Amino acid sequence: MSTSTLRNVRFAGMATCVPKQVVHSIHDVSPHLRAERERLVRNIGIETRRVCPDWQCFSDLAYDAAEKLLDDLQWAREDVGALIVVTQSPDYLVPATAIILQDRLGLPHSTIAFDVNLGCSAYPFALQILGSMIASGVIRKGLILLGDRSSYKHKDPLKDPLFSDAGTATALEYSEDAAPMYFDLNSDGSGYKAIIVPVGGHRSPFQLEHAIARKGEDGFWRSDLDLILDGPAIISFSTQRVPPMVENLLGYAGVTKGEIDHFVFHQANRMINETIRKKLGLPEDKVPSTLREFGNTSGASLPVTVTVRLRDALAQGRTRLLLCGFGVGLSWGGAIVDVEGAVFPELIVS
Repeated sequence: MSTSTLRNVRFAGMATCVPKQVVHSIHDVSPHLRAERERLVRNIGIETRRVCPDWQCFSDLAYDAAEKLLDDLQWAREDVGALIVVTQSPDYLVPATAIILQDRLGLPHSTIAFDVNLGCSAYPFALQILGSMIASGVIRKGLILLGDRSSYKHKDPLKDPLFSDAGTATALEYSEDAAPMYFDLNSDGSGYKAIIVPVGGHRSPFQLEHAIARKGEDGFWRSDLDLILDGPAIISFSTQRVPPMVENLLGYAGVTKGEIDHFVFHQANRMINETIRKKLGLPEDKVPSTLREFGNTSGASLPVTVTVRLRDALAQGRTRLLLCGFGVGLSWGGAIVDVEGAVFPELIVS
């Protein structure tokens, strides 16, 4: 069954870190491409993106977010029972990035640390994984470090007007007074080719010829190491699967749309997100967006949007959020979370 409930798990805090470099979708490309980019920006709604320099990894951003969050929460490092890293941009194929970050953060050897390979849908899944560990009594406090260096999938960040980089940290803890969290999580591997980097794994190991770039119809050069997106398939999947899931989650939780303060969706692109919003009949002021300034930050787009758009609102008192991620896998999921008294540092730029 895709729906589930977690009890005794409190949302304690969230921090988001983005790189300093800002790339403009129109102004930073060659003059002969600007008219085409202007049309594209109108459709996808992304004007600027945050891009890591060559030396900076997702884990560096996640480390800065975690350090700030732990300091603001005043959590003792020895009390962190689990560290879950959710990314498709690991430092290495082996070992797991979580093990490296456990050491960098000064967490004890008793901290359970492991990686999860999920992208755009990741945030609700991550909450369920760590929340289940806390609810079962395995641990009492834990961290989720989630995000991607998505821009690496195109070596030239100017050729991709969509993806942006970010690292986030989320803290959960045991509390008998916590409101229930509700989930609806789904997967459909038959659509795995819709969003894929086809070369580099064991199914298709890297060969030198895979690195040879070929010029596409859009004028950009791409190799077999670049990300492949099946646009029509992604649009169809997102707009057909997400709205029914949201309705099902609301029904399962016994919550009406009016009782949700904010619906936070994965920031895919403006066309997809607006179609989902309209299908669900949601007012614009209940559906915050960070697409224009931060682009598509993969699984981190939910924490980015919460941090940038809802930080002040969350400081006012108890707030009910519906968090929805969808994409690569294919996978999609949602979570209804009540937030009260949580710590939200200002956006970190590193």
